[in-house]
Amino acid sequence: MKTLLIVYHTGGVKTAKMAEAVERGARNALKEAEAETEVQVIVKRAAQAGPEDVLAADALILGTPENFGYMSGMMKDFLERVFYPCEGKVEGRPWALFVGAGQDGSGARNSVERIVLGLRLRKVHEAIIGLKELTPEVIAQCEELGATFAAGLAIGAL
Repeated sequence: MKTLLIVYHTGGVKTAKMAEAVERGARNALKEAEAETEVQVIVKRAAQAGPEDVLAADALILGTPENFGYMSGMMKDFLERVFYPCEGKVEGRPWALFVGAGQDGSGARNSVERIVLGLRLRKVHEAIIGLKELTPEVIAQCEELGATFAAGLAIGAL
């Protein structure tokens, strides 16, 4: 069985809704493909996730709000806790990012990408950035992201 790990932090509603959409997309894709026994979707808040979760995952989707033009403190905490235990052990695994942004999201995106680059994960999707108010289009993009990762794991394409 493959594992899709979704790790996010939210201090409000926007990033939580994005995370729900990613999870919904993943679970719906597995249900439609009748692949629920092939891929498990695990969703954890950044404070509850750790190195063992990342090491056990075949793919990773991260979500963070943009705080002061940077990733959230809890996402940074998560990445600091997993970096050294996972360094050299997760190279090439697919990953993606979603950001609930109040400005333009670039600072949050860049800060996460800089750290993940050190883990040598393989970015397979550009970051989804929900600016200011969430639109139906951004929610749909998040659902598609989850669906793409789940289906990709199920068929061995990721």
